[in-house]
Amino acid sequence: MGASFFPSRTVAFYIARMFLVRMLAILAAVAMVLQVLDLLSESGVILASKGNGNAEVVRYVSLRLPEIIAFLLPFAALLATILTLSTLNYNSEVIAMKAAGLSAHQVLAPLLIASLGVAAVSFAFNDRIVARASATLNRWKKVDYAPLSANRGERLNVWVLDDGDIIEAARATGTGPATVLHNVAIYDRSGGLLHSIIRAPMAGFDHGRGLVLAQATSFDVASGKLTAIGTFRTGDGVRADQFALTNVDADGLSFGELRSAIRDLSQSGRPTKALEGTMWHKISSPLSAMLMPLLGAVAAFGIARSGKLFIRAVIGMALGFAYFVADNFALSMGSLGAYPPFLAAWAPFLLFLFIGELVLIRTEE
Repeated sequence: MGASFFPSRTVAFYIARMFLVRMLAILAAVAMVLQVLDLLSESGVILASKGNGNAEVVRYVSLRLPEIIAFLLPFAALLATILTLSTLNYNSEVIAMKAAGLSAHQVLAPLLIASLGVAAVSFAFNDRIVARASATLNRWKKVDYAPLSANRGERLNVWVLDDGDIIEAARATGTGPATVLHNVAIYDRSGGLLHSIIRAPMAGFDHGRGLVLAQATSFDVASGKLTAIGTFRTGDGVRADQFALTNVDADGLSFGELRSAIRDLSQSGRPTKALEGTMWHKISSPLSAMLMPLLGAVAAFGIARSGKLFIRAVIGMALGFAYFVADNFALSMGSLGAYPPFLAAWAPFLLFLFIGELVLIRTEE
């Protein structure tokens, strides 16, 4: 067994099965409790909307439960890791494996592979199910759980940066080439100075590109004169779909959709740092399940009869929860612009990966 990175197939399946069964049991139990508590706080608001009944409550549960599962999965992986390793240590199975020539990394190898599978399933679950459920639930909450309107084409207070000029509209309706802007204002700038403001009650697009303003007026900043210019064409590089990018809900988009939205927002001259951090976090967050065997490994090693098994389990739990605190803090700093987006998403993961390896190596020594 010592020549292979993994224990024997029987031992590897035994450890991985212990981990997965405990993780699923913890996830199901805690998710059910949190869902009940969440439903108690929201059911009154749901039923207060006219026409809502039991069907809407069930719909809320179906939309909220994926979010709860996604939130709890790393915590369930941490607790399952500590329970699994503590049980193996208490029953002297870790001692038996180390006496057979296995290193600490070999003992943890089945857990690492199982947690990698959990991370892959978690990413797919978040990308395909949680994102769609979150998008629908957020829209439903905005209307106080009233029936959702089929017309979602109206956007308010939209703006686009075009070669230094700002094109602003109070309202945008329609989609694609049929997009219509209402109460349009174009701020003509160059060299950091505002030269004129062009306004029009309505503007459309010529085959989806370039704005055509009707009944436009121009206000010259230097002279203070207001001139009626009638039909006015501008913004040959402006696309109609750029005015659809308002209030991007990062949690309601898949990784690919969010990346496309960030690219379009960047081309429109809008800030994207917070969204970029969330995009990278969509990968680092599921991968946090892989950290749990390393952070909880302190519970696996050491003699159980020494009476310090409980203390070791608490230390492993503290390391795991410290990671979640650091992860949320870094993501918040990234949203504020204090951290670069990539660093905000990956720095806690890499830091605690090194900490987990250091603890494991020191434990083995």
